[in-house]
Amino acid sequence: MADELIDILDKTGKPTGKIRLKSEAHTLGLYHASVHIWFYTEDGEILFQKRADDKDTFPGLWDVSVAGHIGAGESTEDSAIREINEEIGLTVSKDDLEFIGTYLGQKVPKPDLFDNEFHHIYVSKLNSSIETLTLQKEEVADVSLLEIDTLKSALKDTIRSKEYVPHDTAYYTFIINEIKNRLP
Repeated sequence: MADELIDILDKTGKPTGKIRLKSEAHTLGLYHASVHIWFYTEDGEILFQKRADDKDTFPGLWDVSVAGHIGAGESTEDSAIREINEEIGLTVSKDDLEFIGTYLGQKVPKPDLFDNEFHHIYVSKLNSSIETLTLQKEEVADVSLLEIDTLKSALKDTIRSKEYVPHDTAYYTFIINEIKNRLP
């Protein structure tokens, strides 16, 4: 996976004017930004991606539909559109994305890797069958639709929850509630 230049933020999420390689930001624990895009269906299912087995963080675990770092100088919306196209082969417009908030995720996935990310979160209705998605092999091993109640049950189960990237409970609750509020 290629390293990329990203903007460095302060602990409140404001740009510092500094640019570093993503790998340096993770090694040094510098704050930076990412996009998280959660796709959902009218039937109340959420699209999850299984991270590729050779990812440096949380390989082989189920995670947000699409996620990625925001490139240096790139807008959050442009980053979201780019990541969606790269990871699952969907072409979307800014009108397809609904921004729902920013969430600070702080994790230490492994020794000497400090992930301090401000996640810029979007939701979007999935209007395609998952069979038509084109997965980026380097990033995504598989995709699956999961009913909200099944997800909630899995996250509460000490064994099954280990299959998912360990986002904060508050983060998952926020996402589930935002999607439930958009269902018919």
